[in-house]
Amino acid sequence: MHSKVVIIGSGPAGFMANGFAAGGQLTTTTDVENYPGFPAGIMGPELMDKFREQSIRFGTQVITETVSKIDLSARPFRTDEPETADTIIIATGASAKRLGLKGEDIYWQSGISACAVCDGAVPIFRKKPLAVIGGGDSAAEEATYLTKYGSHVYVLVRRSELRASKIMAKRLMNNPKITILWNTVATECQGDGDLLNNLRIKNLLTGEEGDLPVSGLFYAIGHEPATALVRSQLHTDEDGYIVTVPGTTQTSVKGVFAAGDVQDKRYRQAITSAGSGCMAALEVERLLAEEEEGMDSEPAN
Repeated sequence: MHSKVVIIGSGPAGFMANGFAAGGQLTTTTDVENYPGFPAGIMGPELMDKFREQSIRFGTQVITETVSKIDLSARPFRTDEPETADTIIIATGASAKRLGLKGEDIYWQSGISACAVCDGAVPIFRKKPLAVIGGGDSAAEEATYLTKYGSHVYVLVRRSELRASKIMAKRLMNNPKITILWNTVATECQGDGDLLNNLRIKNLLTGEEGDLPVSGLFYAIGHEPATALVRSQLHTDEDGYIVTVPGTTQTSVKGVFAAGDVQDKRYRQAITSAGSGCMAALEVERLLAEEEEGMDSEPAN
């Protein structure tokens, strides 16, 4: 089967461009409080269902399969045989790195999150003690943001110093609502079976273990972009994110575009992913139109 455009990924970026394949971090998210048009918030899976329904209404063929290979060496591009496409939008996203703590799977999205901006305003975290794991700029930003909602924020840093920039570290250490626990790691997530209410923590220098009663745990230890399929074929940065031409979604290969978290290591929001998905769709449409006009203007033999 041949298509003018194939979109790999079905998060906000993929469905905004009108998608192909299955996935999206929103399917594992509970309340989404910051997406425009939903003043009372909306559940992540419900929002994804609406994206999907809207795409189908406009004639998108949604194929729920995992793409196992892709050849970008020449146009038309090839995905799983016998799929070919004139253009491809890669919107495979990025997943938050996890620690694999005991109890983590039980309380993921029930007290544990990897995005303070996405989830910090959720009622279960308001006016409650919260914890952030990480020592870089992301951890400093997330902890500072969470002070707007939580009663107090603890930052667990496994070393005796922060990796964050000086200005971010200063902001973190000077905030009265933030306590940094140096040389400390979490060893277990505990709760009542429904929601997180405690962390078991350990001091790496003394070996002392104890409890840290918190209602929320936020990971700020990085993300892993889903670029394994194309990393050897497209220009990516040192962390594996696809590099695009500034101000566009165009990749290093003509006809291949990247949208959403797979090329965005800074914002990682549903709304920014949707916006870049729209950009990719418009750029694909423009490229195909230009190529068709070029063919029409060629003299007949």
